Amino acid sequence: MSNPSNRASMRGQLTLRGVVIGVLGCVIITASSAYTALKMGALPWPIIFAAVISLFFLKLMGNASLNEANVTHTIMSAGAMVAGGLAFTIPGAWMLGYADQISWLDMFIVALAGTILGLLATALIHRHFIVDAALEFPTGNAAAQTLRATEAGGKTGKQLFGSMAIAGIYSVLRDALGVVPSMLCTLNIPGVTFAIYNSPMLLSIGFLVGFAPVAFWFAGALLGNFGIIVGGTAAGLFDVVTAQGIVKSLGMGLMMGFGVAVVLKDILPQVAGIARGLAADSSSDTDEQSLISGSLKLDAGIIGLGTAAIAVIVAIALDLGPVPAVIVTLFTFVTTIMSAQSCGQTGIDPMEIFGLIVMLIVAAFAQIAQVKLFFIAGIVAVACGLAGDVMNDFKAGAVLGTNPRAQWIGQAIGGIVGALVAAAVMVALVTAYGPDAFGPDKSFVAAQASVVATMVSGIPSVPWFAGGFIAGIVMYWLGIPAMMIGLGVYLPFYMSLTAFLGSCVKLAYDKWAAHRDAAAGLSDEEKASKDAAFQEQGLVVASGLLGGESIVGVILSFVSVGLSLLG
Repeated sequence: MSNPSNRASMRGQLTLRGVVIGVLGCVIITASSAYTALKMGALPWPIIFAAVISLFFLKLMGNASLNEANVTHTIMSAGAMVAGGLAFTIPGAWMLGYADQISWLDMFIVALAGTILGLLATALIHRHFIVDAALEFPTGNAAAQTLRATEAGGKTGKQLFGSMAIAGIYSVLRDALGVVPSMLCTLNIPGVTFAIYNSPMLLSIGFLVGFAPVAFWFAGALLGNFGIIVGGTAAGLFDVVTAQGIVKSLGMGLMMGFGVAVVLKDILPQVAGIARGLAADSSSDTDEQSLISGSLKLDAGIIGLGTAAIAVIVAIALDLGPVPAVIVTLFTFVTTIMSAQSCGQTGIDPMEIFGLIVMLIVAAFAQIAQVKLFFIAGIVAVACGLAGDVMNDFKAGAVLGTNPRAQWIGQAIGGIVGALVAAAVMVALVTAYGPDAFGPDKSFVAAQASVVATMVSGIPSVPWFAGGFIAGIVMYWLGIPAMMIGLGVYLPFYMSLTAFLGSCVKLAYDKWAAHRDAAAGLSDEEKASKDAAFQEQGLVVASGLLGGESIVGVILSFVSVGLSLLG
């Protein structure tokens, strides 16, 4: 049983006001994350943004500790990766014509099953990865340092809500009223969608990701669009349609190769050590290891019963059958460990790749309808996304001294809320815009889901996919970001160009800050303090622009659904 001091350590950390703020923020961040993932084919970690905003609102309500803010942001950010897991998989079924076979309840069960499995797995592996292995988890570490450095006040709130309002109004003018064009500087190049997307959100993604990674992203776009489509067709090697199929296959291969390389290079060599560490973790019953019930022995029983219950629910409610349900449940635990290892070492969580791997394993062992394969990929992707998020949160908690059980409970609250919201937003978007709006060169590119759909239905060019797959593995071993290059190859050119312009703004922003500091003759300590405040300001404004457009996009979709029902 947990002792009084352990229970007391949760007081002041998991608070009612923190839960209320966290849940409200979770609803907004989950909805905007689903929209962003579908619209942009990318989903930046929301953890640092949620940390800053949590501290800001808690301070508005009185005194607030960093640990209370840490638990609050754990609740707030949990639903984002749940939304990402759904958005990166389920729309692939819409692209193949299965939209009428997937209900809100199906998506909610997929999201809830993935959420619960992710929570059970993280309760099991917490101590090994955070305490014993002490992996870096760069995003979680950054969130902790951001909380330490942040003195949130009225200025932060004005910057956030001001930038959200600007992006929201701009989105209404563009998407609802048609006053502002969606595309700028368009050029008629066969097979290439050359334009600048008039989107504060996509510019913000480029700003938040940073210049160096987006430069590789843009290099992939130049290779795919101008190297293969324009260059290949000009040389008479293939026609435009064939070239576009080659580009999609190459992009998928690079991204898949990257995901497999992460497993081969960073995870498999650690498997024996992880297994030994988990066994050692369970050899002693201490309060610090027990995140669910207060007792490790009771936790083990809860994890076993919870896993069995999810297997039964998946088998019956999603009609997967017993064998696929057991395979999915067991392999989800394996892939969440992979996800934790990847996030801990690289800061990257290729959750849709893990979903694809398990989906292909199930397809090899069982005859199952195509639409059900997307449910399998979705469960695994949600679990891995949630695991990556909570392990980063645990790392922030380890740095700040937050009670991990309080964080785990917060993650459970946010994950379940996120499952409800994500499923509702997905239904609203497909109802408002129709399934034909999802896919490459469509309104919602849904890049990762398109990859899943292609793996289910057939790859356009197997040789180019295989070449990209091998190249992705080799690049990862050489330290080249194959995932970003593959994303650039795969996505429409206008998205890559716009994100690149946003990253150029970030580069100029940083250079201006460095020049300003040099001109002011500041000491190293003064420079570090000023730079931290300057970077926080950029983070808040860019996140506000991203959030403003994505939230308004969700609102417009709900309005469209309401009008269609009334009409």
